[in-house]
Amino acid sequence: MDVVALFTQIDKTIEVNAGIIVLENPGGFPRNETNLYLVSRRGEIVWKAEKPDPYTYFSRVKLNEDGETISAYTLGSHACELDLKTGKLISFISFR
Repeated sequence: MDVVALFTQIDKTIEVNAGIIVLENPGGFPRNETNLYLVSRRGEIVWKAEKPDPYTYFSRVKLNEDGETISAYTLGSHACELDLKTGKLISFISFR
């Protein structure tokens, strides 16, 4: 399935049962949006990932071995765990 970027270019995709997790390049991405989201097989946005800070963007993402969560890092120095079904933050820590 081909996925079309919402605002910038796609840096990474991960195929899961529910669709495709998309990480877009943060350069030039709108401040009020999140650059990590899930697209269904029909091409619809299922969720947009909750950010730990409204002024940061996601920079890396990976599917965890449990198959129910994803791990992501932000440009604002956060390590996040998100629910794969909803995109909601389960937990996050800040690091320097």
